[in-house]
Amino acid sequence: MDNVRIFELAKKLNITSQKLISLLEEMGISVRSHMSSLDSKVAEEICRKVKPKAQEKATIPRSQEKAQSRTSEVTLAETGRKKPVQVSPGISLKEFADLIKKPPSTLIKILLGYGEMLAINAPLSEEMLALLAEELGLEVEVKTVEESLLEEGEGGTPELLESRPPVVTVMGHVDHGKTTLLDAIRHTDVVKTEAGGITQHIGAYQISYRDRKITFIDTPGHEAFTSMRARGAMVTDIAVIVVAADDGVKPQTVEAINHARAANVPMLVAINKIDLPNANPEKVRKELSELGLVPEEWGGETIFVEISAKNKTNLDDLLEMILLVADMQELKANPHTRGNGVVIESRLDKGRGPVATVLIKKGTLKTGDIIVAGDVHGRARALFNDRGKRVKQATPSQPVEVVGLSAVPSAGEEFLVVDEEKTAHQITAERIARQRARIAGPVRRLTLDDLARRIEEDKIVELRVIIKGDVHGSIEALREALEKPEEEGVKMRIIHSGVGAISESDVMLASASDAIIIGFNVRPSSAAKKMAEQEGVDIRLYRVIYKAIEDISSAMRGLLEPEYEEVDKGSAEVREIFRIPKVGVVAGCYVVEGEVRRNQNVRAIRDGVIVHDGKVSSVRRFKEDVRSVSAGFECGIMIENFQEINKGDILEFYTRETKAR
Repeated sequence: MDNVRIFELAKKLNITSQKLISLLEEMGISVRSHMSSLDSKVAEEICRKVKPKAQEKATIPRSQEKAQSRTSEVTLAETGRKKPVQVSPGISLKEFADLIKKPPSTLIKILLGYGEMLAINAPLSEEMLALLAEELGLEVEVKTVEESLLEEGEGGTPELLESRPPVVTVMGHVDHGKTTLLDAIRHTDVVKTEAGGITQHIGAYQISYRDRKITFIDTPGHEAFTSMRARGAMVTDIAVIVVAADDGVKPQTVEAINHARAANVPMLVAINKIDLPNANPEKVRKELSELGLVPEEWGGETIFVEISAKNKTNLDDLLEMILLVADMQELKANPHTRGNGVVIESRLDKGRGPVATVLIKKGTLKTGDIIVAGDVHGRARALFNDRGKRVKQATPSQPVEVVGLSAVPSAGEEFLVVDEEKTAHQITAERIARQRARIAGPVRRLTLDDLARRIEEDKIVELRVIIKGDVHGSIEALREALEKPEEEGVKMRIIHSGVGAISESDVMLASASDAIIIGFNVRPSSAAKKMAEQEGVDIRLYRVIYKAIEDISSAMRGLLEPEYEEVDKGSAEVREIFRIPKVGVVAGCYVVEGEVRRNQNVRAIRDGVIVHDGKVSSVRRFKEDVRSVSAGFECGIMIENFQEINKGDILEFYTRETKAR
């Protein structure tokens, strides 16, 4: 038992704090207040003394027992509360007194008895609420306003739950026909009388097929998909992976599959462009089978549909399969509670002000409802469907545009309908406070350094890894090598791998999946590096495969040794190349940040890939050798044993410092 506070121990022993303090004084232990902590050994001794007394209850005469029972019934009747009293954090003494229908003076007297002097409008801490609950025989539950509202209608009785349309996200490689397919599906539901087809595009739309509705989210791709999941606002039920029959599986196809897997969303494959003469659907099936998506006709579980979005071939089959997958999931929601959902996208409209496209998850959103979306709120003055038509209400899985918010909310934020403006202000204040706390202390994600600690605490059973490299060969070699070493209690899982620089999309996926990123001969972009710092994602960069394997194996065994940390000192952009006879190649550079120094370590980066790692041999300014050049100035730089520098390359300058683990 760890050190415990007086009031916590009293609650555990089912006695008042005052009685426990008296017991401690009899034992010769002086206690200043109920907030004091006790040594674990003392606490255990008290537990042994108090428990035998509790057993004396068996000797109490039956008549006395009945009297006690009647007393407890009266106490319960007096409080008039059988359910826990729900309060929000920071509730004032007066508000709590009004809630439990007791005079504030009664609460002040109880707190004074414990050495706590409080004004009538002072906020009550959780410890004080626990004390008051103990003295008054109440059960108090501290919940934010948002948590209490979200619990309303949560799940609900089976009678209240109704079937809802599936929400589908279409993902795939560039130029594989994703947009064409979305347009083709859209036009299958366009009313013929509407001139020019769809009158408005709001990032999500709903179609009717065989008297059933399907909602499609038209996102920029898997990055938005994973971004929503990282925010805890994932709304997609089905992911449709589009692959061109003439092109096969490409890097973005693999990335989309990995993002859908990380989100645990069922996948359905649409093999597009089957009308082309060089179409080869069997090749696509084979490539996807190697990635774990085995077609049903081959004995697997993934549904494949061959389509032509351009000629609208087999679109009916695709929509039927989407409905079949949806039926297997038995998607239901309670439409009879307050509206709750996710902001898909938002913008500032010149004529209408802030406009948010929202997707309803449960409940019903009506015109005139007060909405909280992220840290903004307002009244829904008007609702518009995906065709630009004004509607009075929106039900689960329906996308609508909302006009009337005070500001533009962020995409991926949750929205909630509340009853009063005061409640809306409370929820936004709570959300802003949580956001500030998150910024002040970022979420601690898994790193190699704390892997061994988590294994000891039985907090990890799986190490998730994202691998990025300069070429496919390196990635495959690293992948095979990493999957071999298995340590007790740890299972290695590579959730994504790809060629090229470490991007924001990789960091977002790592953040959502609590994974680490291993870069082999590549570097993170500046935006990805910044995002990794904010999200607490561990990025490890290597030039030698065995060092990466060694580090991970050592981390699994808790044997990571101190290493040298690379400290960035600046960067420069190569703008001109000068080839000087008998001297060599001089790079005409503009120093973007930090500074460049003679004999400093430098790496040359081309399209996110490291092409050389060496030292700065000389720095020149106006034909003169200088020791250093700061940001904002131009200079000539020569790199030892490197003549293949190109215009547009980025030079990163760094030093190596010892880093204690």
